[in-house]
Amino acid sequence: MLEWINQLPVFLLVFVRILAFLATLPVFSYRNVPNIFKVSFAIFFASIIFFTLDVPELDIDATFFLLIIKEMLMGLLIGLVAAILFYAIQVAGAFIDVKIGFLVANVIDPQTGAQSPLTGGFLYAFAVLILFVTDGHHLLLDGIFYSYTYIPVNEMGVNFGSESVMKTAVEAFSTMFIIAFQMSFPIVGTLFLVDVALGVMSRAVPQMNVFVVGLPLKIFLGLPVIMLTLPGFFWLVSNLVDEIVVTMRTLLQLFGGE
Repeated sequence: MLEWINQLPVFLLVFVRILAFLATLPVFSYRNVPNIFKVSFAIFFASIIFFTLDVPELDIDATFFLLIIKEMLMGLLIGLVAAILFYAIQVAGAFIDVKIGFLVANVIDPQTGAQSPLTGGFLYAFAVLILFVTDGHHLLLDGIFYSYTYIPVNEMGVNFGSESVMKTAVEAFSTMFIIAFQMSFPIVGTLFLVDVALGVMSRAVPQMNVFVVGLPLKIFLGLPVIMLTLPGFFWLVSNLVDEIVVTMRTLLQLFGGE
């Protein structure tokens, strides 16, 4: 019994990293997921990881509290990288809504509590379903599991400010916008051609009110095009999950100085 009490500080460090990871990870961090579930799952997952670690006993002193801060930052950063890339779907929805005319009708997303574009919320719901169907959530949890291989809980040295880390973070931002552009390009390109056609018609028939005709026409053409491009959207979401896992693993290696 005394041996278990001596290992309690190590378990607490593991628990803090996982709980911080779940606080920013897509799907697990949503407001409609009960907090009691998040804490219980963090305890359960931490107990599994705890028995796979070979960490000496730690004393509760000033260094231990610094380790807690380090573990919290690590969990938040790893989850935040995954969230940033996954929000490419919302950005793609915003691109589509700008052209289709839905951007003036943003709604409150009950999952995040923030304003969300209509098309972005629609595509995001599909993406979450694809994430669960393809076991993508297991790949996300795999990232936090292997984080202890690169960054042990009892070491303070983490390369937060190295050039490689900054470069990888910038690449993650650029990748998010590239994937968002790829997702929205078929719809945005089609609606751009509609704008060109409306411009030609307004020159040929000046009496026609382009604004009155254009909005319902874009909706009438945009929604079928979205449905036709959903198979390609599913493929891009699968690639997005793989990109999230690779980025998380790369950052962990850089944080660990490898």
